[in-house]
Amino acid sequence: MADKLRLEDCVNERCPWSGDPVSADSLTLYRGKVVGFCNTGCRDKFEAATRAFDAKIEGKQ
Repeated sequence: MADKLRLEDCVNERCPWSGDPVSADSLTLYRGKVVGFCNTGCRDKFEAATRAFDAKIEGKQ
């Protein structure tokens, strides 16, 4: 990613997987918004899940 994602731009304060507070090193960009996670494992799980769902929706199974 060209620009570093910033915690202050994050749309959530708690990890959607664990409920723990988000961490600055565990951010991702999804549909143009910064989404935060408590750790890189949760972030990576989210990225894999959204790629799979987006591919299904777009018909790229």
